[in-house]
Amino acid sequence: MRRIWKQMSHFRSRFQSVSRFTSNVKGRSLAVAIGFVGLSVAAACGASQNAAPQGASPQRAETKWKFDGQAAWDSLVKQVAFGPRVPGTPPQEKCKEYLLEELRKGCDDAHIQELSHRWAFTNKVVPIYNVIGTQNWKDAKVRVVLLAHWDSRPFADGPNSPLSYRTKPYPYKPIPGANDGASGVAVLLELAKALKGRHPDVGILYLLDDGEDLGPDMSEMLLGVDYFAKNMPSPKPDYGILLDMIGKKDMVVGEEIESLKYAEKLTKAFFANAKEVGLGKTFPDQEADDIEDDHWPLIQRGVPTLDLIDFRYDQWHTQDDTPAHCSKESLVATGIALESFLLRTPYFKP
Repeated sequence: MRRIWKQMSHFRSRFQSVSRFTSNVKGRSLAVAIGFVGLSVAAACGASQNAAPQGASPQRAETKWKFDGQAAWDSLVKQVAFGPRVPGTPPQEKCKEYLLEELRKGCDDAHIQELSHRWAFTNKVVPIYNVIGTQNWKDAKVRVVLLAHWDSRPFADGPNSPLSYRTKPYPYKPIPGANDGASGVAVLLELAKALKGRHPDVGILYLLDDGEDLGPDMSEMLLGVDYFAKNMPSPKPDYGILLDMIGKKDMVVGEEIESLKYAEKLTKAFFANAKEVGLGKTFPDQEADDIEDDHWPLIQRGVPTLDLIDFRYDQWHTQDDTPAHCSKESLVATGIALESFLLRTPYFKP
């Protein structure tokens, strides 16, 4: 059984607007949804139109960002259009091929890391596919794994689903997974294209992990990233950044507590950079949720990893997790925050 994080008492006392979710689904027991206010995305939604704001640090490889927000949005919509990407279903197979094709456009190498899992819910073996791409991995001076899960939760067991959906034994009610899944993947697919050939000192591994949300219990979750963490490439990553639920409207991503605990230097550097490029309101320097997520298997194996997540999402693990509740501007903000951070001079190394 995976450890369920408990909120720090000093953190609970810092905010007046707090709600607790007590479901153990996705390990977010006692995760806190914080009432941040305001969102300012100081970036355009198209490619190559995002100059650094006045007063930003001049230490950048380039002053215009190439992240294509419209293409990222189109990718989110396309992933959802396949249907719920539940392991062992046709939408999973179709989406896997799409993700592999897209990663090949930006990466030196792209391949599938496959494993199988006997799912207790059906007592059948289902395939789990990690889709992996790399840039400049062999010759880099520092290496980072960027990850996001691409599978869809088979159960609509979130706190805002109908009671019958979230009462054990959970019925099979797969979610569309627009924010919880497709959003982070869409950003990484376009980021790979935007960064291609522009970071000679930084090696990047893009991990689109599968089986993260299978469940219903934690013993059958985080399957793909756990397998990757146990079979990491050599040389292994120096650090990691996880994208999870970064597509909602009016997104505000604070500093996740386990990221601060195990990757403080990385967390502080990333959020300081976001502020420099005009994204401080989207990525405020404030403590946020305490979550067991895809970053934990990497942390366990010595890779400090930052979790970028806005858990204040009413449609979490419901069948309303659709593109209608997502925002292209949130994808753009995340893409530029990552692009600018990875192109810093000097590059970040933990």
